[in-house]
Amino acid sequence: MSKIDEARDILEQLGLPPTQRNDMSCLTLLALTGLSENDAWNQAAKPSRTIHEILGFMRDAYGKDYAENTRETVRRRVIHQFVQARIVDRNPDAPDLPTNSPRTHYGLTDHALTLLRLYQSSSWASKLSSFRASHGVLLEIYQRRRRMREIPIRTSTGEEIRLSPGMHNELQVSVVNNFGPKFAPGAMLLYLGDAADKLLHLENDMLARLGVPISEHDKLPDIVLYDEERNWLFLIEAVTSHGPVNPKRFQELEATLEDCTATRVYVSAFPDFRQFKRHADDIAWETEVWIAEIPDHLIHFNGDRFLGPNVNDD
Repeated sequence: MSKIDEARDILEQLGLPPTQRNDMSCLTLLALTGLSENDAWNQAAKPSRTIHEILGFMRDAYGKDYAENTRETVRRRVIHQFVQARIVDRNPDAPDLPTNSPRTHYGLTDHALTLLRLYQSSSWASKLSSFRASHGVLLEIYQRRRRMREIPIRTSTGEEIRLSPGMHNELQVSVVNNFGPKFAPGAMLLYLGDAADKLLHLENDMLARLGVPISEHDKLPDIVLYDEERNWLFLIEAVTSHGPVNPKRFQELEATLEDCTATRVYVSAFPDFRQFKRHADDIAWETEVWIAEIPDHLIHFNGDRFLGPNVNDD
C-alpha cells in the first residue's frame, strides 16, 4: 500500500469516522509524523506544525498542493476530530497560546506516537486495543451522541423507534403523540417517514389488507394512521420544508389509493400558525389542518361536515 493508504488503514482501525479517512486526513496524519512515502512507520516523529506548515508538507512530500484557503477545512474537518480522538494535541509546545494565535500548532500525542511507530509490527494489535480502550472510538462516540439527539417515539404496539433530530421530525412526533390520541384515538401507526431515512416504520400486512399499494409507499404522505373502528385512514403531511395537501397532492394520493377499502382523511399538520398562514391559499378542500401549537383544535376545509372522510351521498 502507499503511505496514504496505510494512513487510511490506521485511521480506520483507530475508529475515525469515514469523513476523517479521506486523502486530506491521511496527509495531515503523515505531516504530523514527518513521514515521506519511503519512510517506515517506526521512524515516525512528532513535529509540531501550524496548518500552513501541514499544507506545505503535503505539497513538498506528496505533491498535493492544496490552496491556502483550505486551512480552515483542515482545521475544522480534520484537526478538530484528531484532537477529539486523542491523536493530536493543540499547542503542545505552548499550551497558554490564545485561541486565535497565528502561532497555533499541532503535534501527535505521546500515546499516538508510540502506537504509530508499531504499525505493521507484532505489537500493533495489543497497543491499538489499549489506545482504543483508553481514549474511546470516535465513530462510536459520535454515533452515541447522535443517538442522544434522536427523538424517540413509541408506536401503538409499544415499539420504540427513533427519528433523526430536526424540525420536521419534531412535528411528526407531535402528530403521533398529540394529534393521534385526540382525533384518532386507538389508531394504528401504519407508516412513518424520517427526514434522514424516508422509510422508518411500515406495517406491510395491514396496508396490503387495506388495498394500499406497498410498492408505492414512497408516494405516501409523512404519516399514515388507521382507525379500525371507523375504518378511517388518516393521511398526514407534516409541513415544514415541503407543502401541505394541496389539490395536486390530493388527486395524486386519491389515484394511488384508488383500491383502498378505507375512507380517507387528509390532514396537513403545521408546527405553528405562522407556517399555516404561509400555505393557507394552497390547501385542498375536503381536507383538515392541525397546528401543533394549538393541538386541541382543527381547521376544517371540508365544509359539509367536521372531522371525517368526505363521502359522496349518491
